Amino acid sequence: MSLLLNQPPKLCFRKRVLVRSSPHLSYLLVCADPCAANCDKVVMCTFAGGPTPFEEWNKRNEKDLKLCREISKEMGTIGSSNGWVPISKDGVLHLREMNVNHDVDPKRIMLPPLVTLPHCQSQYVTNVAMSSSPEEEDCVVAVKFLGPQLSFCRPATSNSEWINVRISNPCFFSSPVMFSKKDDMFRIAGSGGHLIGSWDLHKHSKLQSLRFQNLPELTKTKRDLLDSCYTSQHLVESKTTSETFMVKWYKKTQNIIKGIPRMKTQAIMVFKLDDEGNAVYTQDIGDQSIFLTMSEGFCVPRSSHLCRRLLNRVKIFDLYEDRYYKLADQ
Repeated sequence: MSLLLNQPPKLCFRKRVLVRSSPHLSYLLVCADPCAANCDKVVMCTFAGGPTPFEEWNKRNEKDLKLCREISKEMGTIGSSNGWVPISKDGVLHLREMNVNHDVDPKRIMLPPLVTLPHCQSQYVTNVAMSSSPEEEDCVVAVKFLGPQLSFCRPATSNSEWINVRISNPCFFSSPVMFSKKDDMFRIAGSGGHLIGSWDLHKHSKLQSLRFQNLPELTKTKRDLLDSCYTSQHLVESKTTSETFMVKWYKKTQNIIKGIPRMKTQAIMVFKLDDEGNAVYTQDIGDQSIFLTMSEGFCVPRSSHLCRRLLNRVKIFDLYEDRYYKLADQ
């Protein structure tokens, strides 16, 4: 997902924004369209059902949706991480707590002014990832910009400032960043999925080549379909099993409405990664599911309300698509 920082008030973006609640509020997902002038382009999902239009939900429970209305008005919202929403304003990022306690104002943490490296840009943001809650002393915030710049900071330290890294390999320029708790590093999957880069606050970097194994036999029709799709790669780490998965998400334009192409998922492929660089195709991820959104991917264990006992599936949750895909059928 790319958003423009410092945008004029009426600037419209075609990418969707997903806001995920904090861990103790993990029953709620909010997906908003930044192009919308009101709440009509907001849908919500709970473990009790699929997406519901904002206005219909609003009639059911006005009070509990105060947070959703506030988020939908934040035109600089950039996804979410660890229960906090990064929001841009006047070229500066700040973090807003996802707090449904309506009697208390949400906490906000200001980040240092962004610094642009030479021959880079810091206007278009791909996504923001955090190692933990920004209130924790050792939290690191990573901002991935469209292009070669990757920036880190520690929001809880005094006189916090950005540490900027220039990525040399262009295969990472448009990919999102995620935090690996297992490796204690921020990781990016390169375009095509054959290379993974890892970085940390100390500018240590590591590149890992992947070897795809156990690939399924595809018919010519299926190969031609996948070749015609827009493909994105998403790294997802399970907090319960410490496994790392790469999900290849194949999408194709289904129709065009008011000049805006709407894409639909055509196929999902999941690969289990190991420390040696093997990427083994699998149709079995165990007692968990994977959620894919426009802003982040994450694993949901059996114990989570979001899982709804629908195990070994990939859930696509977007403004125009809400569906579970059985990995055994892929």
